[in-house]
Amino acid sequence: MYIDGVFSGGGIKGFALIGACDEIEEKGMRFARLAGTSAGSIVAAFIAAGYTSKEIFQLVDELDLSKLLDARKTIIPFPFAKWLLVYWRLGLYKGNQLEKWLCEKLEAKGLKTFADLPPQALRVIASDLSNGQMIVLPDDLQKYGIAPGSFSIAKAIRISCSIPYFFEPVKMRSMDGMNVLVDGGVLSNFPMWLFDQENVQKVRPVLGIKLNASEYEHEKHKIKNAVQLFAALFETMKDAHDSRYISKKHVKNIIFIPTEGVLSTEFSLTEEKKRELFNLGKEKAKQFLKTWGY
Repeated sequence: MYIDGVFSGGGIKGFALIGACDEIEEKGMRFARLAGTSAGSIVAAFIAAGYTSKEIFQLVDELDLSKLLDARKTIIPFPFAKWLLVYWRLGLYKGNQLEKWLCEKLEAKGLKTFADLPPQALRVIASDLSNGQMIVLPDDLQKYGIAPGSFSIAKAIRISCSIPYFFEPVKMRSMDGMNVLVDGGVLSNFPMWLFDQENVQKVRPVLGIKLNASEYEHEKHKIKNAVQLFAALFETMKDAHDSRYISKKHVKNIIFIPTEGVLSTEFSLTEEKKRELFNLGKEKAKQFLKTWGY
C-alpha cells in the first residue's frame, strides 16, 4: 500500500524516525510522496532516493558525526573565536560537510536535482529570515528566480537543517537582494499541513512521524534562569504553529515519539544510544499501526 509521509525535525534524534520507517516498511507500506523539516528532510530524501530504512540507519551510523562540525579555521584562540564566528558568520559550523555527505549519498542513487524525482515526490521546509517567511523547497524557488527542477536536493536539505547559531545560514540572492535562509523548524517543524488540501479526496493516507510527545503529554517547561527561558522560547516558537494545527486535525494519523533527554545537537551519541532511539521509533510505530485505520 502506498502512503504519503511527513517527518518532523529533531536533529540527531532522527534515528527514531528511521526506526519508525523500518516498522512501516515491514508492514508492507511504501511512501509515494514525502515531506520533512531538518532531520526529517534527510530521512525523507533518502527514502525518496530508494534507500531502505536499514540502509539509512547504516549510512548515518557509519558516519563520523563529528566530521559534520566543520568549524572555520582561525588564528584566534578557539573559545573566543567561537563567539566571533557566531557574530560575523552567524553560526559555529559551516555546514559544507553535511551538504557534501548528502550529495555523495544521493548521487549514489542517481539523484542530484529535484528534476531527478517525480513532481511533488519530495518537499522540504526552510525559513527565509530576511523576508520573515516560511518557504517550501523546491516549490517556492521561483520567488528567487530559480527553476525548481534545477536546484540541488542536497542544498535544499542543508538549508532545512541549518539550525540557527549552530550551522551558518545559507544565503540566496533574489530580485530584492540577499536572503538569509535557515532551519525550517523555526517556522514549521512538522509540515503535516502540506498534504492537507491535496488529500481532500483521499488520494492516499497521510502518515506523520513526530519526534515529540503529543501536546496532551508534553512535559511542562521549567523556567528558572535565562538559559531555560531561551530554550523554552525557541521550542515554543518551533512547535506552536504545528501544535495548533494538529490539535484540531490529523492526530489519529501521527506517530508521536517522545525523545526527551537527547539534545538535537548531541553529535557524540554512543552506538547504544543510536540503537536505543531506533528501537524507540520502531516500537512506537508498531503500537500505532496496530490500530491505525488510515
